[in-house]
Amino acid sequence: QLQLVESGGGLVQPGGSLRLSCAASGFSLDYYNIAWFRQAPGKEREGVSCISSSSGMTHYADSVKGRFTMSRGNSKNTVFLQMDSLKPEDTAVYYCAADRSSCFVKVFGSWGQGTQVTVSS
Repeated sequence: QLQLVESGGGLVQPGGSLRLSCAASGFSLDYYNIAWFRQAPGKEREGVSCISSSSGMTHYADSVKGRFTMSRGNSKNTVFLQMDSLKPEDTAVYYCAADRSSCFVKVFGSWGQGTQVTVSS
């Protein structure tokens, strides 16, 4: 069973940066589409970014385009989300998710437990 563990969240001032990590165990991530989602209090879960296993393309939500960068690690079982120019509205719990179908599947099959990101002065 694929297991995902996020890390790297924390408190940062507006304009600052954080790098989130998602470490997988149980299966290789090579054949999975990997995504980052976030959910702020009182709001619906939002897709942030996704790396396609078939094309290698990375997709970003308009709200983070140009500020966030998603990448696969050299170990191939880790993915990262580099978040720059953070804004208070980026405050949320960030989740890593994986699915073999596509980046646009309705529900991802595997999820991590989430890591809190708080952007505040």
